[in-house]
Amino acid sequence: MAPTPRRPHALHPSLRTILCVSAHPDDNEFTIAGSVAAWARDGRDVVFCLVTSGGAGTNEHTPRSDGLVPLRERECWEAARILGVKDVVFLRYQDGVVEPTLGLRRDLTRVIRRHKPDVVVCGDPTVRWYGNEYLNHPDHRAVGSAALDAVFPSAETGSIFPELLAEDLEPHKVREVLLSGANSPDTWIDISDTLELKCAALKAHVSQVGSGPWVDTLLREWAARAGKRAAIPYAEAYRRMVLARGD
Repeated sequence: MAPTPRRPHALHPSLRTILCVSAHPDDNEFTIAGSVAAWARDGRDVVFCLVTSGGAGTNEHTPRSDGLVPLRERECWEAARILGVKDVVFLRYQDGVVEPTLGLRRDLTRVIRRHKPDVVVCGDPTVRWYGNEYLNHPDHRAVGSAALDAVFPSAETGSIFPELLAEDLEPHKVREVLLSGANSPDTWIDISDTLELKCAALKAHVSQVGSGPWVDTLLREWAARAGKRAAIPYAEAYRRMVLARGD
């Protein structure tokens, strides 16, 4: 028996500011950019926080790392512009060796208290692999873990990292969390109207994806697969956590 389709989810109108935390400059474009573009079109403020600037992102398109960090940051800003993202924050941790340390949790807590998001979006840190062909990058897992610990309890508890109070960064309660890449998603965002923007944003990361047509093919395939669960053409899937009920 086929699974019962899930209705696509729409964020409550009161959820106005969304912080997307990821490890590398192209992570959001591979995973959540269709949702980001839809939220921005709705008039919400979306902020990207990149823990690294992708300095280890050498591949067939970019075989050397010389000058790669500023290049990848420029590509990230261009992708953000395409999607309608309000701001991009770079923490500039070393790419490839990120760990979920107290220092990283403090830095992410600072970002949350400064931008006061209603929603935080990050990767699911519990996923070690997908299928039989992809091992989840350790940076992805480390950043997801630190981001969740920053959301709770650190961002909302003044006695944790009291040094942030000296920076006039008062505690802040995040109302919802959306985990991308979860093996058991329960929430689907309709990206039928923004998939083209997602493809364009990922292609802005030329150093990582080159200029071939495979980007559109891959992202359409992934979005169509997710869309089947919500009986819509294209979707992105999440696990949703509601930490505080609003209006």
